[in-house]
Amino acid sequence: MDKKQIIDNLISFIQSSVTPYHAVTQMARQLKAAGFICLNEKDSWKVSAGGKYYTTRNGSSIVAWQMPKHKKIAQSGFRMMGAHTDSPCLKVKPNPEIRVNGYLQLGVQVYGGVLLNPWFDRDLSLAGRVTYENQQGQIASSLINFEKAVAVIPSLAIHLNREANNGQKLNPQTMVTPILGQQSDEQVFCFRGLLQQQLRAQGIIAEKVLDFDMSFYDVQPPATLGLKNEFFASARLDNLLSCYMTLQALLDANSDEGVLLVSNDHEEVGSMSAVGAQGPMLEQVLNRLTNSSAENTRMIANSMLISADNAHGIHPNFTDKHDANHGPILNAGPVIKVNANQRYATNDITSAMFRQFASQVEAKVQVFVVRADMACGSTIGPITAAELGVKTLDIGVPQFAMHSIRELAGCEDVVKTIEILKNFLNQDNL
Repeated sequence: MDKKQIIDNLISFIQSSVTPYHAVTQMARQLKAAGFICLNEKDSWKVSAGGKYYTTRNGSSIVAWQMPKHKKIAQSGFRMMGAHTDSPCLKVKPNPEIRVNGYLQLGVQVYGGVLLNPWFDRDLSLAGRVTYENQQGQIASSLINFEKAVAVIPSLAIHLNREANNGQKLNPQTMVTPILGQQSDEQVFCFRGLLQQQLRAQGIIAEKVLDFDMSFYDVQPPATLGLKNEFFASARLDNLLSCYMTLQALLDANSDEGVLLVSNDHEEVGSMSAVGAQGPMLEQVLNRLTNSSAENTRMIANSMLISADNAHGIHPNFTDKHDANHGPILNAGPVIKVNANQRYATNDITSAMFRQFASQVEAKVQVFVVRADMACGSTIGPITAAELGVKTLDIGVPQFAMHSIRELAGCEDVVKTIEILKNFLNQDNL
């Protein structure tokens, strides 16, 4: 694919992946179209040399892999890539209905480390998963997406808050409640009833909505910008961009070795869940592909994981927030992320290997180390490395406005990172 097609496909992927459930659905659809076979965790598995497979859990995490074509799994190991499907957002509370002065609102929970200010004055829609009782009295679940703008969180006029530009502390309980419309005191509104109507509009008959996992999102589509269209702006770049790049690398690679992609949910809230990186999903998948603990240990020793999660590009208006020697520039190559306290899993060996993978495709790399007087974030990298014992490094495309409702990255970095990841998947030995 050329650069334009890669970016066009990225736009389509992110626009469709409005929640982790929708992201996994999109990834599974592309994998199936490429000949990957879906395996249900409840069934017995039979895999063959060179076979391509994927499995999902909770509809929000996915593992896809190709078995080695000519080697035993213990000898080949897996060239692993990891990312996460979730992004910071506003999730609807279980009993969300609020009415104030005739305005209908929905109570929300803040999911992850949301940068709240950019959520004001945006055209918001709703999407997620609804679990309901069908006409046969069975429990079923379906994804829904309102697609159009249905809500907004208006800013308070500066005339009523003269100190607004001097900084203010936002109260997530009282200040970021979306408005859906107006309603008189005589009218009754039930959010579950609204979801039932939306299911019906999508051709699904639900006798009763039992529960839901719904989130707000910005309806503004992804776009390229800049005088030379060098930038890519979108919601959820952290970390759907990595999901897209690792998926494309997996689909485009022509490797005879064992290759694997894992995209976990719940990274933004610590990864401790049945579907998070700190949960057992990936380890359980790998255990089912070997015949003994000794074979599994050999497989891990011959494997490597590249954890892909976006990095902080040096902001020209806030250069003092970076270490002067470690400030990544957008469109100057993917970033190797290093932290002495193991917030990232990179070490000198895995970093050197990645530099070599990049050099082999004539791509540049950068390095990020957080300022010594600032706290460092983390990724699925250290967690997965600790769970599996696999050699790991953390990399990512540099971006601005991480955890905002609208983030910014470089188009050239997307193309180059996919090339490096494809080269990694094609390596004979690790």
